[in-house]
Amino acid sequence: MAGSTFGTIFKITTWGESHGKALGVVVDGCPAGLPLCEEDIQVYLDRRKPGTSAITTQRKEDDSIEILSGVFEGKTTGTPISMMVRNTSQISKDYGNIATSYRPGHADYTFDQKYGFRDYRGGGRSSGRETIGRVAAGAIAAKLLGQMGIRVQAYTRAIGPIEISADPAQFDAEAILSTPTAMPDKVANEKALAYLEEARQNCDSVGGCMECLVTGLPAGIGDPVFEKLDANLAKAIMSIGAVKAVEIGDGIEASRHKGSENNDPFRTANGQIRKTTNHSGGTLGGISDGDTLRIRAYVKPTPSIYQPQQTVTNTGEEIELTIKGRHDPIIVPRAVVVMECMTALTILDAMMINMSARVDYMVDFYTR
Repeated sequence: MAGSTFGTIFKITTWGESHGKALGVVVDGCPAGLPLCEEDIQVYLDRRKPGTSAITTQRKEDDSIEILSGVFEGKTTGTPISMMVRNTSQISKDYGNIATSYRPGHADYTFDQKYGFRDYRGGGRSSGRETIGRVAAGAIAAKLLGQMGIRVQAYTRAIGPIEISADPAQFDAEAILSTPTAMPDKVANEKALAYLEEARQNCDSVGGCMECLVTGLPAGIGDPVFEKLDANLAKAIMSIGAVKAVEIGDGIEASRHKGSENNDPFRTANGQIRKTTNHSGGTLGGISDGDTLRIRAYVKPTPSIYQPQQTVTNTGEEIELTIKGRHDPIIVPRAVVVMECMTALTILDAMMINMSARVDYMVDFYTR
């Protein structure tokens, strides 16, 4: 299988299946000397692990990370960092009724068509548990970015029709980690929980929107043609299962405005060039402009619902399928940290590539 590796210099390869013995990631290209321990990774994995609230799957997994290589005496060595999380709560028999049939909304059919074979236990490689490796790697990227004053923060913007307040004064960053919905708005959180409960009572699921902000990112990161920063961010975030659309800045709303409304005027403040608005979302021409990078991702409802659904078997027989197992009524709250980590990975890799963009960067580095 191709396509499990991401990045150019800071490169990651994820491995493992939902109901296999373990999942993990190999991180190559991390510089030596970064202080790193398993607790640095675990705090991120705890944000995405199952069984933490009534609106997540009740599969109980500790998702305890093990660093197998690349760290010595509390610091990275510059060699590949291998990390693993063991699966401990598989109930593969729950998936016996889909061994020969295709779940609507899942990758079962397309995976079978591509490979002529599939691991039907929880979706195998197509399962959301694959993101464990992404989060573990992203935690390292986020820590390295933090040493440069760059912060990546994602949260739930909307669940179904329930959106957080547009008033910046209502934005509560601490609520992202304390509310079950990962919303930075406790009032919206309560409304969203009620909406989710109604859907759950109807054996249904809900979609939503995630948003990610990157602050402290300098201007000049990214490339102007095929390696645009916003294009690579879109690819990274669209690679997260169930994400159906990505926006940068005003996104599709920009198509409804005139140039005089959408352009961001430049001004000089304290000797530095700044924009007075940020409709562009922090990029111009595929390159960061020094403003806050704002990305939104739209997530479809969880396809595993406890309602009878029409489908077919792998021999083409039409059947009615009722899905069993333990599934999230909404993906968004647990996917927030995945978006955050994929953003961090993309930004860090772009910054490493950028070190070779100008002669003065190299001269300054090797002659200082």
